[in-house]
This record gives sequence, C-alpha cells and structure tokens, in this order.
Amino acid sequence: MELLKRNKALTAVLAILVAVGVGCWVYQLALGLTVTGMNNGTSWGLYITNFMFFVGLSAGGLIVASSASVFHIARFKAVALPAIILSTVCICAAGMFVLIDLGGIQRVWRILTGPNPTSPLLWDVCVITCYLIINVLYLVFMTKKNQHAVSIVSRFALPCAILVHSVTAWIFGLEMAKEGWYSAILAPIFVASAMDSGLALLLVVLGILKRAGIYDTSRELLASLAGLLCTCVAVDAFFIFCELLTMAYPGAEGATVILGELMAGATAPFFWFEIIGGLVVPFCILVFARNRSNPVMLNLACVLIIVGVFCKRVWLLFTAFITLNVMGAPGIISGSSAAADATGTASFAVLSSYAPTPIEVLVVIGVISLVILGFMVLVGLLVRPDGEKR
Repeated sequence: MELLKRNKALTAVLAILVAVGVGCWVYQLALGLTVTGMNNGTSWGLYITNFMFFVGLSAGGLIVASSASVFHIARFKAVALPAIILSTVCICAAGMFVLIDLGGIQRVWRILTGPNPTSPLLWDVCVITCYLIINVLYLVFMTKKNQHAVSIVSRFALPCAILVHSVTAWIFGLEMAKEGWYSAILAPIFVASAMDSGLALLLVVLGILKRAGIYDTSRELLASLAGLLCTCVAVDAFFIFCELLTMAYPGAEGATVILGELMAGATAPFFWFEIIGGLVVPFCILVFARNRSNPVMLNLACVLIIVGVFCKRVWLLFTAFITLNVMGAPGIISGSSAAADATGTASFAVLSSYAPTPIEVLVVIGVISLVILGFMVLVGLLVRPDGEKR
C-alpha cells in the first residue's frame, strides 16, 4: 500500500471514479441495457470494444515474462514481475467488460448449466479463465522465488497467451453473416496487434516506474523491447495490407462495401488514424536505433501504437454493423427510442447507428480506474524500490 500512500491525490481521484462507475453499473442493472447506446442493429458497443482492447493489452506482459523462461532470454527476466502484474490486471479488466456487457449478470451461472460447446464465446470464457489462473500462479511462484515452478507455468503461459487472442478473433471471424469479420487471418491480426499494444503499454509503464524510482529498468533493455515492438508493428501492418488487398481485389462485392466504409465511411477516421498514427509513424520512429534509446521518442511511439490499436478495435467491430443483414423496408426494429432517434428512421432501420451514452463511458472509466488502482496495489505489495521482488 506504500504506492497508494505516496500518491494520495491520484488514489482519491481513482477511488471516486471507481465509485461513480459502480453506481452507473448498478443503474444499468436496474434499468437494463436500454440505458446504453446499443440496439438491435448494433448489439455490441463500447464494452466489447474495451474487452478486445484489454485482452490485447494483457498479451505483451505475459509473452515477455514467459519468453524469459521458455526461450532462455535472460534479459527479459529483469522485467518479468511488473510484466505479469500488468498482464493480470488487464485480463481482469477484459473479464469485467464481458460481465458488464451481459446486462443480466445474475444469469451468468447458465454458462455452467447450459454451455454450448460449439460457441466461440464459451471457448473464450474458458481460455480467459485459464489465462487468469496462469497469471495468478505466475505471480505466486515468482514472489516465492520458485524458479522451477515458474519454468513449468511459462510453458503453458505462452501458448495460452496466443490462444486467448485467437479465440477472441474467432468470435468474430467465424461469423459468416458479417462481411467485416469473416476472415481467415483475423486471428493472426489480433495476435499481432495484441503484441503491439501489450508491449507498448509495458514499455510506457516501465518508463513511469523508472522515473518514479519504483522499478529500475536499464535503457538497453528498454531499447531491446522497443526493437521487438518495431518488428511486431511491421508484422501487424503486413497482415492488415493482406486483408485490405483481398477486400479490394475485383469480385469481392460484399468486401468492397466494407472497404468503402473503412476508407470514407463513419469508421474511416479510426481506420486512417490506426494506419497512419498507429502503424506507419511508430514504425518510422522505432526503426532507428537512436529513437529506441530516446525516452521521449519511445513513449511517443508507444502511445500512438496503443491509441492506434484501440482505433482498430473500433473500426473492426462497428464497420460490420453499419449495413444490416436485413435489407428493404421496414428493416428491423431499432430496439430503443434512443436508437430510433439516432438513425432518423422512426422505430425501423436498415442502417445501424451507435454512440456510447454517458452511462457507458462512466462505467468504462470506472473499470480503467480500478485497473490502475489494482496495479498500484500489486506493485506496492510485490515490488521493492530497488527492483527486487519482496
């Protein structure tokens, strides 16, 4: 708790935001998902966007830590503890967003009593649960300095980290009815962007801990991780190029509609920021060794990558919702009066429209604030100022 005491003002602000978020969530439970901007046309919104985002953020830490043991990369062991702490709180946030999006959380027990083995959603619940258990075991064994147990857990952690992002991608990629999601390489795209955002967040956090005198990381190690990040950005950009080339090639009529929305439609700002700000600019920064050793340039690239991956989650999720599967009048029931007003088509619509409500935004802020508090608590309990485990 020392870290919380040293940052009383920040702790108080975060605690207030968590309380407000919980209050908004209780309000949502009482009135239902009608208080959100979601509707029959756009059945997933800000919560699922953040679920995808935080699943990806959790990847970098676990992969770096497990690689230290699996591939005997000794230099990565120096940052294994904060990496695992970061991975743990991020996967907890992802799980919370899924539960919040359920609306009727009191029926979550039906997952156990009536599971559907063919549903990728069930696969994701199982993999995320395993992922969280592995993170907790990793933390326990690392704090007890049981290197043999850490070595065993790491061999399960690495494939699980890749699998959790693959299964998340399959939730979308196996939906044949949605042109924007139906893709064979969606899983590799998810894994690559997860490595981007996860590593970028880890580098930012390590920099903050270093400046605060909480955990010292050498500039050489940060530069080495930045080099790995540059490679991941290049791989991610290649996958995106392959997907766009396939969509743009003559003959793919449905894909052409989606591509038009990406290039000049409602989700175009998110798409172009991700391409330019989240891939091209960071790569041009990190490809030079002197920039990887420059804290300002490194943090700039990392922040752009994180924001870019969030934009990717936005355009990937919502572009497929814009054009509904049911065409022609009267279309489908929008699902709420707010949704009807947003679409401008009374109660029926053939195009979907969505904007997050203040309730959704405050709930998301509350979850993120809780994640930051959780990270501060775990760092305060497990990490010494000299960088050694307690």
